[in-house]
Amino acid sequence: MYNTDIPTRAELPSSAQLLRSTAIAIVAAAGILVTIVLPAEYAIDPTGVGRMLKLTEMGEIKTQLAAEAEADRLKDSQTTPAQAPATPSPDQRSSLFGTVLAGLFVSPANAGERLLLAQAPASRTDETVITLKPTEGVEYKLTMKAGAKVDFAWTARDGVVNYDMHGTPGAGAKEKSYKNGRGSAGEQGVLTAEFDGSHGWFWRNRGSKDVTITLKTTGAYGEIKRMM
Repeated sequence: MYNTDIPTRAELPSSAQLLRSTAIAIVAAAGILVTIVLPAEYAIDPTGVGRMLKLTEMGEIKTQLAAEAEADRLKDSQTTPAQAPATPSPDQRSSLFGTVLAGLFVSPANAGERLLLAQAPASRTDETVITLKPTEGVEYKLTMKAGAKVDFAWTARDGVVNYDMHGTPGAGAKEKSYKNGRGSAGEQGVLTAEFDGSHGWFWRNRGSKDVTITLKTTGAYGEIKRMM
């Protein structure tokens, strides 16, 4: 049986070689950070490489949508702190009836959302129509359990919108963005929940006239509701 020979001292890398390799790795990591990560995530592009690769535009969309969503949430919480929930449509009342009864036996804090998550139907279908005035933004979310999937398709009529598809684990938790875009007339695909919570879309009309968004959803979710 043959074992590999132990390398001699001369074959081992010297301290200078190790330092040089470490320095090269640090420089490479810094280069990736400056040319790729910062432009794509934060729209910070000191070298101009990110804009050449169209990464800076991606970062601008992310930061703009995040800032707009946060500004709308703050405005909504300051102007309408006690806003009453919207009355459910007739076709939603029957599915929510069991949830309301069960809510009588659950702690009031977050009871509705927890029950909707626990009793989410195997599948449901909704069509939601939203009209956005110029500069207006709106957010709609689905209550979903981790791993649940929803087929969706939305279209913008009479214009285009900026959007961000994201999920929120719970009150006060940090949102996770799944996909975003600017100047879009519509998107379709499958929304997969990475965790229990609310998942959906934020749209902003940056045009000069009203835009009507039609959202169609089919899949495993407890409810669909307007957040702002």
